[in-house]
Amino acid sequence: MLENTKKITTKQMVIMAMLIALQIILSRFLSISAWNMKIGFSFLPIALAGILFGPIQSGIVSVISDIIGATLFPSDQFLPGFTLTACIVGILYGLLHKNHTTMRILLVVLLTEIIGSLILNTIWLSQLYHTPYLALLPTRIFRCVVNGIIEFLGIRLMVSLIPHLQRAV
Repeated sequence: MLENTKKITTKQMVIMAMLIALQIILSRFLSISAWNMKIGFSFLPIALAGILFGPIQSGIVSVISDIIGATLFPSDQFLPGFTLTACIVGILYGLLHKNHTTMRILLVVLLTEIIGSLILNTIWLSQLYHTPYLALLPTRIFRCVVNGIIEFLGIRLMVSLIPHLQRAV
């Protein structure tokens, strides 16, 4: 067994469960959805998991919330590619753990939007709807710009509240 593996505490598990529930609510009920676009604040619980716990836990929160959300509140057929994207995006948000400067936040948002949304989710949408990848790109680029701005501002605001959140937790 690995000596350096970090165990997840009961307190972390409870917080992760609350973040999973919050992500499902924000994603499934409080987002604006169109055919191949979704704009909302469902990234905040995953980003908070990354900031508080690191890449492994935020990846776990992201994957579990995606699977539970897709199972309990399906919006279309389940495609494992979206869960893979959720995992990668969760891990990328984990890069904010212990280092959430403005430049790091900008870098993480760019990575999640380019890798997660623009490349991977566009591939999955192309497969799901049998639509050419390049035909989806213009609306996906618009979505990435809008969501990227919302993500950056939301995470920046959340980071400023972290000291208050940590005292409460």
